[in-house]
Amino acid sequence: MKKYSGLLLSIILLLIFVIARCSNTKEEGSKTVKDETDDVTDSAASEDDRFIFTANEGGSISKINVEQQKLVETFEIDGAVHNIQVSPDGKVVGAVVVPDMSDGHGELMEMKGKAIYFNPETNEMIEEVEVGNHPAHIVFTEDGKYVLVTNNEDNTVSVIDAKDYSIIETISTGKGPHGFRISNDSKIAYVANMGEDSVSVIDLQSFKEKEKIQVGTAPATTGVTSDGNTLIATINKDNALAIIDLKSGEINKIDVGNGPVQVYIEPDNQFAYVANQGTEDNPDNSVTKVDLKSKKVSATIDTGEGSHGIVTSTDSKFTYVTNLFEDTVSVIDNEQNKTIKTIKVGKKPNGISIMP
Repeated sequence: MKKYSGLLLSIILLLIFVIARCSNTKEEGSKTVKDETDDVTDSAASEDDRFIFTANEGGSISKINVEQQKLVETFEIDGAVHNIQVSPDGKVVGAVVVPDMSDGHGELMEMKGKAIYFNPETNEMIEEVEVGNHPAHIVFTEDGKYVLVTNNEDNTVSVIDAKDYSIIETISTGKGPHGFRISNDSKIAYVANMGEDSVSVIDLQSFKEKEKIQVGTAPATTGVTSDGNTLIATINKDNALAIIDLKSGEINKIDVGNGPVQVYIEPDNQFAYVANQGTEDNPDNSVTKVDLKSKKVSATIDTGEGSHGIVTSTDSKFTYVTNLFEDTVSVIDNEQNKTIKTIKVGKKPNGISIMP
């Protein structure tokens, strides 16, 4: 009997040992898989840490992963977000917001707009700055010193210190200042005055308007080549892109799509991409690719309805376009000159910007 009891005890001890070993192996295996997953995640994060941001007039900002070309998230903002731009160092995102101007009883109230700043990785708000009425576009100077905001209803530009977010100057412009770009040397801002037919040339050393360039009816936004020699402007009512030689003053106009709004010059200055919005009743759905050397249309690319904001990738391989009337972003392959992907974003996407 003792013999069998001893044998039974031995078997029980052996089973306990085996079970314990299996349990430890399973725990160690899980830990290893988790560690490997973490390593993959960390590696992916280091490669996929760049984002595209869209300003959505429906009251949000959408965030797209550059590498995967997929929507990461859309987060709400109190007010209509009209335009957005990433700082040159990629550490801050600025956006302009037009507040809800209803007092809840159907009465409209005059309220100042604001420029908001947030962390591109965490979406954490850094600062809010009150600017003028109906802020339109926001642009950082390349040297990182200033942030400029056009105030469409005030006919002014707010100049904000990029370090402490204080407004250091308010500059008068033409009527209805809208889209604009700043020269690569951070010395000149070219502001499209959509309420008239001009572009205001603003000296960012004296903080004064130097001159106005007459370009055509209702210019919507501008672009300037990196060498500072060529200015372009979308002429909304003329369905054209104006190409201005800043040395000679010569202006050439290229026919584009219906109701062109934003334009973007790719980094090597060869092509400009024009987003043709049209109107809500008669939307356009195209991007016109213009060769700035030959001053000819190189391609017309189908997009979504109401193409509005536009930006190219830093390597010039892709162009990203917001489609205002269908809440999407079109991804264009610049070599094939065709849309290869459509990404759903927040309501009424307007401006768009990409991390460097």
